[in-house]
Amino acid sequence: GTFWLLTALAAALALAVARMVPPASSSGTVPSVRAELASLRSGRLWLVLATCAMVTGGTLSIYSFISPILTAGAGIPELWVPFALMGFGLAALVGSILGGRMGDSRPLATPVLTAVATLVIALALLLLPSQPALVLILFVVLGLVGLSSNPVLVGLANRYGGEASTLATSMPTAIFNLGTAIGTAFAGAALSSGLGERGPLLVGAVGAALVLVPLALLVLRERGLRRV
Repeated sequence: GTFWLLTALAAALALAVARMVPPASSSGTVPSVRAELASLRSGRLWLVLATCAMVTGGTLSIYSFISPILTAGAGIPELWVPFALMGFGLAALVGSILGGRMGDSRPLATPVLTAVATLVIALALLLLPSQPALVLILFVVLGLVGLSSNPVLVGLANRYGGEASTLATSMPTAIFNLGTAIGTAFAGAALSSGLGERGPLLVGAVGAALVLVPLALLVLRERGLRRV
């Protein structure tokens, strides 16, 4: 039923786009495959892409296994799981809007701030997994900050891709999914281990901490270039 509903919404959206979005102008420059590939030489672009992978790898390692974390770990009835997911989704929507606006003026500080907040929340979930009310609140707040830097990271990829940035701008989405696949694979293995429900929380916390590595290198790289 969920997939049929998404199909109907996608069809309605396609119709709206066809009617309301004006056709693209044909006066633009012709894309060059060589220039697009050359944009991938940017070291800063790859630092951004590494950040993209870590962001979703950490946050969605927790999100993907929230049902056992809430029910078996925190003792919350299964009835509350959909409401927790709804809270996460609504918070993520708000976070994306706020993160995008913050990123307009502070494109590097915003991902650093949200990464630190995500790490704090992941550690709190790991250390306090059996507190039902607190776990629910922390999960919703994780939705608020965990993915809120994604629009900013896409913008940075566009910037570091240079003039031929079509390929560079399209890569974050693929890398987001790659990070999710890797993170949830580790989280699933951890869940099946002796760690149990704490396993995905540990993987999420490690992923959240690793986000700070490429971000720190990116900040140092930017400061070095400004001095030059």
